This record gives sequence, C-alpha cells and structure tokens, in this order.
Amino acid sequence: MRGVLARVATFAIDGLDPRHVWVEVDVRPGLPAFAVVGLADAAVREARERVRAAILNSGFQFPLRRITANLAPAHLPKVGPGFDLALALAVLVASDQVPRDVLGQWAVFGELSLGGELRPGGGALAVAEGTRRAGLQGLILAQERAEEAALVEGIEVAGARSLREVAELLQAPGPRRGGRPAPRPSPESEPVEGGTGPDLADIRGHQVTIDALIVAAAGGHKLLLVGPPGTGKTMLARRLPSILPPLTRAEAIEVTRIQSVAGFLDGGGLAAHRPFRAPHHTIASSGLVGGGPAPSPGEASLAHHGVLFLDELSEFARSSLEALRQPLEDGRVAIVRGQHTCVFPTRFMLVAATNPCPCGLFGVAERCSCSDADLARHRRRLSGPLLDRLDLLVRMTRPGSDELAARPYTSSATARKRVAAARALQERRLAGTGATCNSHMGSALVETHAAMTLTARRALAAAYERSQLSARGHHRILRVARTAADLAGSERIEAVHVHKAVTLRHDDAAGRAAA
Repeated sequence: MRGVLARVATFAIDGLDPRHVWVEVDVRPGLPAFAVVGLADAAVREARERVRAAILNSGFQFPLRRITANLAPAHLPKVGPGFDLALALAVLVASDQVPRDVLGQWAVFGELSLGGELRPGGGALAVAEGTRRAGLQGLILAQERAEEAALVEGIEVAGARSLREVAELLQAPGPRRGGRPAPRPSPESEPVEGGTGPDLADIRGHQVTIDALIVAAAGGHKLLLVGPPGTGKTMLARRLPSILPPLTRAEAIEVTRIQSVAGFLDGGGLAAHRPFRAPHHTIASSGLVGGGPAPSPGEASLAHHGVLFLDELSEFARSSLEALRQPLEDGRVAIVRGQHTCVFPTRFMLVAATNPCPCGLFGVAERCSCSDADLARHRRRLSGPLLDRLDLLVRMTRPGSDELAARPYTSSATARKRVAAARALQERRLAGTGATCNSHMGSALVETHAAMTLTARRALAAAYERSQLSARGHHRILRVARTAADLAGSERIEAVHVHKAVTLRHDDAAGRAAA
C-alpha cells in the first residue's frame, strides 16, 4: 500500500559551513515503528524518542504506523539534535496535522524538549546563511536565536518557543494567516567599538615592550615575550585587545558564526569584541588547531580576527606547537577525516610568553640554577621553524624602582588611535588584494607595497648578513618595517623603520628563549 510522503528543509553544520538537508518522512500502514536513516549520529537517532514525546505533549497525535525518516543527502554525516524540529514537522505534515503546502519555501532548525519546547542550539547564523544560499524564503528556529539569524539579510526569520507555536505560524501562507507576523528582530548595523579590558595606563616601565605591542597591533604581527617570572609578560599580553581596532561588520559576522557553531555565543546579535583566547598549556593539538571525530573549530579558529595568547609557551607539547606552524602561515587549517575535509579560518594574532630557562632566571645576576642539560631540554621545546614564523621577539627585564614610580608611558586610548590610523592606511593600500593588514602580505605584495629608500635597503641588507636571517625572517622584518612606517605616517620605509624592526626582532631574545 502506498505511503504518505512529506519533505521539510533543514541544515547540517559541516565544520563551519551549512549543508542543505531534506528530511523526508514516509508514513504507511504496518506495525508501529520509527526508523531514521541517512548517516545520522547517535544524537539524531535518539531524536525518535524526543520527537514522539514532543508531538504528544504538544497536543498532536503521533501516528501509530510504520514511519521511515530519511535525511538526504545520505552521504553527508548528520550530527547533533538540530534536526528534531524538521523531523517533528515532517511527521505532522505526513499525518495531515499540518498543511502540506506551507513548508515549501521555509527551512526549520532546532532541538525539541520532551514537552515540545524549542531549545536554542548553536549555528543559527550559519543556518541562516545556508537558507539564503539555498534560495528559500525564510527560516524558523528558537526565539532565542532569531536575532542572531536575522543578521543575514534577504530572508525572513521567524522565532518560536515551542512546536505548537511553529505549527500555528504555519497555518497561514507566508506563514502569516491569522494576522500575526512572524517575529523578526532588527540586525545590528554598525561594528562594535573596541577598547575593552585592562588599560596600558596600568603599566609602569616596559617602554620597548609597549612599543612592540603597538607595532604588533598595528600590523597584525605575531609577538613573543621572553623574560623572568613576574616581569609583566602576561599583564602586557592581556592588554593587547584594548588597543586593537573594532571589528568590521564582515569580521564580526565571521567571529559570530564561529562562536555560534562552537556553542560559545550567549545572546543574539553580532559578536561584541575581538576574541581573546588563552588555552592552558596542557591542550592537545586537536584542541589547539581543531579536529575530533566530527571536526570542530579549535582555539586557533576561536581566536580568528582576535588574539591567541599562549602563556608559558615552553610548557606546551611540542606536537601542539608544531601543529600551529601551517595555520600561522596560511591563515586556515584543513581537517581531513576519511574522504571528508573541513576548513577552518585561523587568521589570528599570536602572542606568546615564555621564561628564558626552566627556573626562569637565566641572565638575571647569575641567579640561574639550570644545568646545561636543563637548558638543552628547554631549547628543544621551541623549534627554530616556529620561532622563525614570529615577527617580534622581545626580551623583557625587571623594571627599575624609578620606572615603577614614573608616570605611565601611554594609555590604551592613545595607542588605539595610532593603531587605527595605521590600519586605515593599510586597508587603503591593500584594497582588493585579499589582505587587510601588513602581516597578511605575501612576498608579491611585500615587493609591491613595501617601497624603501636607498639607505633603508642598505640597512636591511646589513641586518640580513649580520644576523644570519632566513629568507622568511627577511620578509618578516620588511613587513614590520612597513608597519613602523605606517605608525610614523611615512609613505616609504626609511632606515629608522628598518632599525626598529630589527631591534624588535631581537635575535638575542630568540636565542635565550631557546637556550
């Protein structure tokens, strides 16, 4: 006997990308059964019991027939409870409890409780983007995630609190029969201002390090701080977000999408500030760059368009640090599982801090108690290729008593204005290239946009020969010099800018970090 077929559109989150999924439900006479097929994980298969209870507790009838639900395409893994609402609606449509023609241009997404309440889930922004790309009219999801989904223009967004409310919304064409409009919040239109967190005005001394912090923020450069315990490495690193420019709308949407998929977005709307991630040194490589059975973003992606701070760098596992090398260079990481690949963005500022030796007192008035073997083990924890990918290597020392009593060198508000002005110059210069700041420039862009005076070329050549820099290090110094010139408002790179870049990439600091 021919069954009754219903089809509802929803989306699976594949890494960070939405994948269009059709939930097809066939109801036909036979012994009562409910089967879900289509490469579903345990959470999706368990939806059978949630959907059954939600339908009954919402005042509907659950058909006592043979029910088969197919999640198409069958080759795509389906993970998580976000398919509950689509499964429930498909069952109601197939059993003639919801009109058949109302869901043709609408996608639905969300988890159901046993009582029929619609629970908010991660990935609402990605699902809304998928809805627009699929050419659908709109999206129905949990009320708590409607504001987030409404950030995507070109689609209608309806927020609901329960399965019963979704069914009522769908009793009208559009779905607006009955005169009650589907609630759609207004999206944010302006980027959020920066300048949050602790202020540089709290710092006494450390002028060279603060200058390095400003250069790093202005050009998006990667920074390593080396110094004994208690000199202020962590304190300075945690003040970096306070001088970064505000997120642009495009950047804020990317950050919001990542945080939403990872389940770290508390409310609706755009992400408020640039992310600052500081994982513990015991983190595994999969937690740092992403991975897992169902690939999910790691700390490097959660810090996208923000700061990844690795405190006690020498205590991180060598495998974890080596896994960062490619994301640092490419701005993305590809996670491969079988024949399936997920790509996560990793365009972050790396700030790391480390002691110069295991006891932390190497070079401090002959107080170091480490043996040659201890120093050798410490050196092996930080590989040369990783250090070569860092733009600024700064050695910090204990500030003197007169510095502690002096006025602060600068404030975050003053530094942020300088950083914003330098970033504006870079955006205009690099418009249309795909790069947004100096640290993103490849070799071709460096050759095009890093014009130098003759004296600057001579200074760079002398530094290259004297310091035994690699070719990568040579280009990194050139990028930092370009940033120093931008901070000074100079059109061309002068010798003074090269000298500053060489000073901030202190070879002695690198050597002591690895010694």
